[in-house]
Amino acid sequence: MNITEAEWAVMELCWERPGIGGRAFVDALAKSRGWSRSTTLTLMRRLEEKGALRMVGPSRSRAYYPVIEREDAAMSETSELIDRVYRGSLSQLVSTFTKKQALPREEIDELYAMLREMEAKDDA
Repeated sequence: MNITEAEWAVMELCWERPGIGGRAFVDALAKSRGWSRSTTLTLMRRLEEKGALRMVGPSRSRAYYPVIEREDAAMSETSELIDRVYRGSLSQLVSTFTKKQALPREEIDELYAMLREMEAKDDA
């Protein structure tokens, strides 16, 4: 599922506040993004059509819920990026980022821990 940058802002609000009402949705995005009511409603409709957002209840008291988990959406987006830009190579992605910026020690330790865990699963 491809979610645009603007749609991510809508989904972030929905993930943070599942069951949020339509008016609160519009008001929150007007305040944080400066979006009009029609812009917000258009994005919400698109996300419902994509199957990412679910609307529940009558139009005046409708509540909005995420259909997809944030982690699943992030994994999908990340996989598409790796496939498109790095020809499917996760190591190329990591190599590119580490050449451009230094990683803090904690992140290096986290990466080592993940690699050791993956190795242990492969050995089992």
